[in-house]
Amino acid sequence: MPRHSETRRLPYSAEQMFDLVADVGRYAEFLPWVSAIRIRSDNETEMVADMIVGFKGLRETFTSKVDKERSRHLHVDYLDGPLRYLRNDWEFRPDGNGCLVDFSVDFAFKNRVFEMLAGQVFGAALRRMIGAFEERAAALYGVPTPDSGSGVTGSRSSSAHKAA
Repeated sequence: MPRHSETRRLPYSAEQMFDLVADVGRYAEFLPWVSAIRIRSDNETEMVADMIVGFKGLRETFTSKVDKERSRHLHVDYLDGPLRYLRNDWEFRPDGNGCLVDFSVDFAFKNRVFEMLAGQVFGAALRRMIGAFEERAAALYGVPTPDSGSGVTGSRSSSAHKAA
C-alpha cells in the first residue's frame, strides 16, 4: 500500500499555494493522467469532485471530498472508485518569503493487480505529479529571482515507503 510524506519549501505564499491546490477544477490542465474533473459541490469549507484518471489504456473515476481550511490546510477523503481508501493532506505554513508545504498521501486499491502496478510506478508517478504542482505555481505566480529578495528556494525533504 503506497504511502508518502514530504515537505517542500517554495517561494510562494501559503495563500497562493492553497489557492493552487484547492482549484481542483483546473487539475486536468496540468496534472499528468488527469483527463477530466467534475465538481459536484463547492463552498468555502468543502468540495466534492469526480476525477477521471487514465494511464496506459486504464481509465478510472475517483470521487473525493475535500475539507478546506482557508490558506492553511486541505484534507481529502475518498468517497468512491477503485480504491479501498485514500487519505491525502496538504498543509501550508508561512516561512520567510515563501511557505512550507507538507504533503502526505496514503491509499490502497481494491484490485490487487492495480495495487501491484501502483507499487511499481508509485515513486516516479508521485514525483511527476508534485513537479506538476510546482511548475503550475511558477506559471501562475512567476519564478522569483535572487534579486527579488526571496531567499526561499524549492527545497524538499521527504520520506516515502511502501507499507507491507
